[in-house]
Amino acid sequence: MRSMLSVSLLALMAAPAFAQQHDHGAHPSAPQPSAPAPAPPPAGQDDHAGHTPPQTQEAGPHRHHDMAEDMKSEGHDGHAAAAHAMRGALGPYPSSREASGTAWQPDASRHGGVHLRAGEWTLMGHALLNGVYSSQDGPRGDDKAFLSGMVMGMAQRPLGAGTLQLRTMLSPDPFMGKAGYPLLLASGETADGVTPLVDRQHPHDFFMELSASYSVPLAPDTSLYLYGGLPGEPAFGPPAFMHRMSIMDSPEAPITHHWLDSTHITFGVVTAGITHRNVKIEASRFNGREPDEKRYDIETAPLDSTAVRLSWNPNANLSLQASWADLKSPEQLEPGEDETRWSASGIYTRDLGDGKWWSATAAWGRRDKDHGSLDALVLETAVGLNAWTLFGRAEYTENDELLSEDGHHGDTYRVGKASIGVIRDFEVAPSVKFGIGGLYARNFVPAALEPLYDGDPAGAMAFVRLKVD
Repeated sequence: MRSMLSVSLLALMAAPAFAQQHDHGAHPSAPQPSAPAPAPPPAGQDDHAGHTPPQTQEAGPHRHHDMAEDMKSEGHDGHAAAAHAMRGALGPYPSSREASGTAWQPDASRHGGVHLRAGEWTLMGHALLNGVYSSQDGPRGDDKAFLSGMVMGMAQRPLGAGTLQLRTMLSPDPFMGKAGYPLLLASGETADGVTPLVDRQHPHDFFMELSASYSVPLAPDTSLYLYGGLPGEPAFGPPAFMHRMSIMDSPEAPITHHWLDSTHITFGVVTAGITHRNVKIEASRFNGREPDEKRYDIETAPLDSTAVRLSWNPNANLSLQASWADLKSPEQLEPGEDETRWSASGIYTRDLGDGKWWSATAAWGRRDKDHGSLDALVLETAVGLNAWTLFGRAEYTENDELLSEDGHHGDTYRVGKASIGVIRDFEVAPSVKFGIGGLYARNFVPAALEPLYDGDPAGAMAFVRLKVD
């Protein structure tokens, strides 16, 4: 663990000195000493995605050095082209395809980081820290100032015939306190091990990911990989919300979080998968219990739950997934109740040129319990216009936790939420940006809940952001 944390800190501290080496790929990629070149894109792939498809690459460390020099000389466009030409950690495809855990996103994605070389290692550092003030209206609302975000570090190198990757992700969320922050219609987890959090978003654990993966090529267009984390992310759902380009600029957690991606912090997970061209199938065994209210520790439990995910990127702009998970005793306050989850999603991302881009996500999730099924839907979109980013989200959930007081779920209510926001970034140093933003949200509840919420209450957030990218 100490070595992985050192990698993260080294990458971030070295950001100013190596600012000319950063790119917008989702993950770094070390050269493969003997790995075959990526397969050409399939027939019908969109050639207007705004990026360079993977080309035949010369193997070995000298090729990576040449790409770094190209990035220095070609500026922003050179960064993007080099990032998309680099190989992913889990297979022979562009590294920009890789998102949180082992999830995929469109190849055209612009998720970034600051990169540098240390011998055989390729290192990456990334940080996004939000200072937020949340104000939620109505008798169940509240106001609070808090810090959220993540600090991330990765290290990758060739090892034998394959590629080894180590990853660390840390969160400042525990500093906001055990009760999290006010967010109407949100529910899940507990502040003290006794009382459920309702109309509040729980803090994420300080250790969001400590993981390792190893992949080996089976053919020029096929690879096999193994991923493990304590904590890590099992093969379920789309990329976690703080990694989705369509909404990652919003500091507001989705109320659909516990349908789609609450498993993204799992204390114990092992995933095996195979990729073939633009298709990936993978399966996980993991600890199905949600993290407890102790946000700074490392938890252990049997790997008693299972997840399976099928992913397909039909072209450079689109990423699709369908997944299933069987969770044993996921909720701390209902230890005897198991749950089955289903998810399907599509992410579309397009580079519009001249520093502009657009990304959208549509996702569905279902939670099957002993006493019935609960569905959730989310639509997200964001547009980048150089220094400005506009984002919005619409959500629907069937929630049986809104009137819970002792951890036992009650009646199910259909509720919704819509939010829209904007952020303006200012570059204060190479690879460092300071942003100022805000968002407005409207919550929608059925007539039975209107007396408790005083109608359809509003919520708003004002925030500043520091981004090392």
